[in-house]
Amino acid sequence: QVQLVESGGGLVQPGGSLRLSCAASGFTLNYYAIGWFRQASGKEREGVSCLTFSDGRTYYADSVKGRFTISRDNTKNTVYLQMNSLKPEDTAVYYCATDYPILGTAQALCNSKDVYWGQGIQVTVSS
Repeated sequence: QVQLVESGGGLVQPGGSLRLSCAASGFTLNYYAIGWFRQASGKEREGVSCLTFSDGRTYYADSVKGRFTISRDNTKNTVYLQMNSLKPEDTAVYYCATDYPILGTAQALCNSKDVYWGQGIQVTVSS
């Protein structure tokens, strides 16, 4: 059974940083893509950043390029999202997602909706 468990969200001031973690179980990430989506209140869910475990290729939405970094730990079957220079418009529920068992790309995952979702975690950027 595929499970994705997020952690690390919370409240942070503008300009601050947070690191989200997503621990995957039920399958090995070695050959698949995994990433992060977010959904702000009243808006559609959007792909933020995705990564292909096998070759480390990444995809970032334009709105987060240069501020967010996605990374992986193969030994822990875990993916991270380091978020720096946070802005109020980054406020959203963040979801971990994978399109396992599809052997797709990071960009394809971040543009897909037919994926496994984690339960979501709130990130609030406010002073």
